[in-house]
Amino acid sequence: MFDLLHANFQKRIYLTDEEFDRCVTFFVPKKVGKKQFILQEGSVCNHIVFVNSGCLRSYTVDSNGEEHIVQFAIEDWWISDLQSFLSGKPSIYNIDALEDSEVLFLEKAARDKMLEAVPKLERYFRLLQEANYVVTHHRIEEALSASAEERYLDFIKTYPTLVQRVAQGQIASYLGITPQSLSRIRKELSEKS
Repeated sequence: MFDLLHANFQKRIYLTDEEFDRCVTFFVPKKVGKKQFILQEGSVCNHIVFVNSGCLRSYTVDSNGEEHIVQFAIEDWWISDLQSFLSGKPSIYNIDALEDSEVLFLEKAARDKMLEAVPKLERYFRLLQEANYVVTHHRIEEALSASAEERYLDFIKTYPTLVQRVAQGQIASYLGITPQSLSRIRKELSEKS
């Protein structure tokens, strides 16, 4: 249950077996069924979630009922609404499972205790937030300057397995285009091959 989390930690910091064993006591393993929410708009996000298996998404719903996917999270990825988590303010996002998933919940109070118990994790979470910052700004830059085709090509490079796992409409939502535009792009790319 914790092997993937251990490998994820070890990518950024070194933890002894004793330190890691201490860490896992703060996580709560959960099974999340397809379409089940782990966060709903208007609620305060009091946890961060590590994905062991499955696929989750974070999204908003506009006044017309259209979904706008902000993030996918597959195996070995984290997902949360950090703005709500850190500020204690209600979230503007929904997070739900696109597939039956196994996740590890880390509540805010538990995370704070874990950081006291294993100070090396301060560095881990700082590095994680720095990487998130870089990815977020890359995504903003792409949204402002890249063509829809370039955004799609970057998507399949970043999430190579998701193209087969999620609906085309969800990919289009993530890219900020219509499903029809995505169909056209995919057709044009297949004709170029």
